[in-house]
Amino acid sequence: MFPNLDPKKMQAMMKQMGIAQEEVDANRVIIEKEDKRIIIENPSIVRIKMQGKESFQISGDVSEEMVSSSLEYDETGKFVEEDIKTIMGKTGCSENEARKSLENANGDLTEALLRLVKNN
Repeated sequence: MFPNLDPKKMQAMMKQMGIAQEEVDANRVIIEKEDKRIIIENPSIVRIKMQGKESFQISGDVSEEMVSSSLEYDETGKFVEEDIKTIMGKTGCSENEARKSLENANGDLTEALLRLVKNN
């Protein structure tokens, strides 16, 4: 960027301009989108603070994986029985209540549990 510029001088100039950088230690970065996940393994992350805002610069080994609907069904088209049993075990509700809560939460197990606990 600037030839023959000492890195320490560059840091000092950035500090004078109100720009702060720090490295962030992480093993993996996952960016979740509607239909896929972007996974960055062995990331090198730099947090940049400038004018009251923060941004991140991330580089590493990038891969993507498609994400199906959050609803999990078995081969018969019903919700995974394990999720229903988990809800019943954690909340003490009936099977019908567990199914209804799971449907209302669009298959999100945590959301279904929270809704049932909140209503009781």
